[in-house]
Amino acid sequence: RALAAEGLCKRVYGGALPLQAGDRPVSLRNTEAQGQKQVLAQAALALIAPGQTLFLDTGSTNLALAQALPDDMDLRIVTNSLPVAAALMERGDLWLYVIGGVVKPGVGGCVDAGAVAELQNFRFDRAFLGACALSSEDGLMGFDMEDLRFKRSLMARSSQTAALLTTAKIGLRAPFRIGPLSAVSTYVMEADAPATLCEALRAAGSELCLVNALGAAR
Repeated sequence: RALAAEGLCKRVYGGALPLQAGDRPVSLRNTEAQGQKQVLAQAALALIAPGQTLFLDTGSTNLALAQALPDDMDLRIVTNSLPVAAALMERGDLWLYVIGGVVKPGVGGCVDAGAVAELQNFRFDRAFLGACALSSEDGLMGFDMEDLRFKRSLMARSSQTAALLTTAKIGLRAPFRIGPLSAVSTYVMEADAPATLCEALRAAGSELCLVNALGAAR
């Protein structure tokens, strides 16, 4: 019970199980690999132009992106993420809209049918997807079926998409397929991403931005 309260395991009848990647609480994920996520977020700023309408999906790396947004770009931000909304709600330099619905704690925001329906009111210049897992064989994967459906609807409403991924998510297995590698326009990843995956992403027609620990992109 004590380990579960700290987010270190999942309680089941008669014992406990180690946490799977999709089980870890949002509060814990938001504190992990912060330096790496901040570097990816800084690199992703190059994908944003003044006056754009952007969607920031749930996920701790997108939270880092929200915190890194400059104050002189006159952006319109739409999000279903409560942490992202909390980070931006006092910003007077941008327009913020929060997609509502039933909050799913494990996801960190709203992904139910009402949230999907609300997406139809928008057209996004670029959506920054929250990514759970990526592999050459399976493409972009997730751990929650409702979240998967939300992301697919989001991609359909977006002219361009991007995903920021730490190396820890590469090769990770998840039960639900969001889409093929080509579903995302631009991937922002760490420079130590496997060469075979990088080749597969380029072959799929996606742009690739590799960022080293100092923030230099190539």
